[in-house]
Amino acid sequence: MKISLSDSFSYSKLLRFTFPSIVMMIFTSIYSVVDGFFVSNIVGKTAFAAVNLIFPFIMVLGGMGAMFGVGGSALVAKTLGEGETKKAQRYFTMMIYIMVIVGVVFTVLGIVFMRPVSYLFGATEGMIDECVVYGRTILIFNTAMLAQYTFQSYLIVAEKPKLGLLVTVLAGVTNMVLDYLFMAVFDMGIFGAALATGLSQCVGGIIPLIWFLSKCNKSALRFTKTKIELKPMLKACANGASEMLSSVSGSITGILYNLQLIKYAGEDGVAAYGVVMYAAYVFIAIYMGFCTGSSPIMGYHYGAQNHKEMKNLFKKSMTLLGVGGIILTVTGVLLARPIALVFVSYDKTLLELTARAFAICALPFMIMSINMYTSSLFTALNNGGVSAAISFLRALIFPTISILVLPIFFEIDGVWFSLVGSEILSFIVSIIFLIAYKKKYKYC
Repeated sequence: MKISLSDSFSYSKLLRFTFPSIVMMIFTSIYSVVDGFFVSNIVGKTAFAAVNLIFPFIMVLGGMGAMFGVGGSALVAKTLGEGETKKAQRYFTMMIYIMVIVGVVFTVLGIVFMRPVSYLFGATEGMIDECVVYGRTILIFNTAMLAQYTFQSYLIVAEKPKLGLLVTVLAGVTNMVLDYLFMAVFDMGIFGAALATGLSQCVGGIIPLIWFLSKCNKSALRFTKTKIELKPMLKACANGASEMLSSVSGSITGILYNLQLIKYAGEDGVAAYGVVMYAAYVFIAIYMGFCTGSSPIMGYHYGAQNHKEMKNLFKKSMTLLGVGGIILTVTGVLLARPIALVFVSYDKTLLELTARAFAICALPFMIMSINMYTSSLFTALNNGGVSAAISFLRALIFPTISILVLPIFFEIDGVWFSLVGSEILSFIVSIIFLIAYKKKYKYC
């Protein structure tokens, strides 16, 4: 039975609607893990450290896709909820055009400045060439990466989350197969890893584009004649700024993590951090999928001023995320060593460092879900300012303070506990904002 944005949602219906988005994000994270597995076990830990060193820069550019996708889709969902279908189609088309232009510009700039950026991020002479090769190859496909992120959000607004899941699965399988062929069979090294990722992003970006252009698209969301409308464009970008800030801020803190880890543990520290981030992404992907899947529902009912359903969605979402957070925290702590064994079983010292790091970093999973949902909630409510403030504090300010201060007292453990400290501070801020705005938006 088809589920529409306008429906009233039970726990079962909410889970069924968000399930494709959750699986989609989990699958995306898994094929990122496969990337790391092949690079670490076939190319070696220096190449693995190089990938993780330059990855924050690539994620800055990926944040642009999140901004156009999440911010634009929230505006489009709200406009559909207000019953203005033609206007929603104009906004959708406009945001796709802007995404393509930005993607091309960022590709050129990224390729030109890849080497100095790599040095800035802390690359050693032994890592620099691999950083540059990986980064430049990935950026050739930057527009496809932005399209993949952007279209996933719009497929949910078009009430086609299962198609989004199918596209992600196809892109993921492409990446895994090409990883094996390029690295294990053809011995193409780190270039092969980047090429596999780039080609899989083409699959993820082009298939949704074809669907939106085709006659198979029977949804309210389709391409139409449009022009650049400054006010809605800025509103969408401001609304999605929290997602971009999360990527940018996460990249900056990733650089700080790497610099501190090189100081306290050398290349082993950077490699351990890479494993932690790959593995943690699988857990966090569950929250990301739920937030991505549920945000358009809240945006639609906000546009329709259906406060009863907004309260229903808020209550059920917080309950599901709270219970899920506890389960994932316990699971993460118990699986810390097995996860480390998958990536770095070839080096005992690195294995022990990685297992301890992940066990510590899994502790805040239980409150991370609430922090992520709060930010996505205000994005759905088209309050980009509050959403951006939460993301900025959570992804940059609190982690930066923790990363710089805690290692002074606890050395390498201080780096790992910085994630715990920053999420606790973010949880306090999230609760304050939820209480402050509940009367205005009437979600509880």
